[in-house]
Amino acid sequence: MDTLTEIRRRRVALGISLGEIARAVGRSDATLSRIERGQIRPSYELVQRILSYLEAQEGLATPRLTVGELMHRPLVSVESGATLATAAQRMESGAFSQLPVVDEGRVVGSLSESALLRALAQASAHRLRVREVLEPAYPVLDERFPADLLPPLLGRYPAVLVARRGELQGIVTKADLIRGLRGASLRRTPGV
Repeated sequence: MDTLTEIRRRRVALGISLGEIARAVGRSDATLSRIERGQIRPSYELVQRILSYLEAQEGLATPRLTVGELMHRPLVSVESGATLATAAQRMESGAFSQLPVVDEGRVVGSLSESALLRALAQASAHRLRVREVLEPAYPVLDERFPADLLPPLLGRYPAVLVARRGELQGIVTKADLIRGLRGASLRRTPGV
């Protein structure tokens, strides 16, 4: 999207008048109106000042999201001693692409669709247990962890687990993050 069109869309979405943004960046209402309509080309420095102002306002208007607000509950997991058939049934019934593997409240690993499919293709699949195809555990984050820090983590891991006072509460996958942040800013509120 064109940056100038984007400026107007964001300004209007925030309910900011031309006069307010003009005062904030040291220009007249008429100048900003002409910029938004494409009648004049602003300097790079002016565009950056306008965008910085809008970003600050978006940060104030958008509540700070946490992983606790994005997580999928209840946490569905599988035990390491479970059969692959049990794990497959649990994944299928919940339409999950991965499951944390939890034994007695402790995360011991994970199981993805890919690992499950590879294992089920083996002739000995009916005898295999989850512990035999275990993948690394997902990171466990406190429920107050800021959502704006999740994208790099979810670039490395397919999911993160969410805990409250050390007790597992839920899971956040890439799909949960996309669903939860659709239309919301990832920017942290200034001063928080």
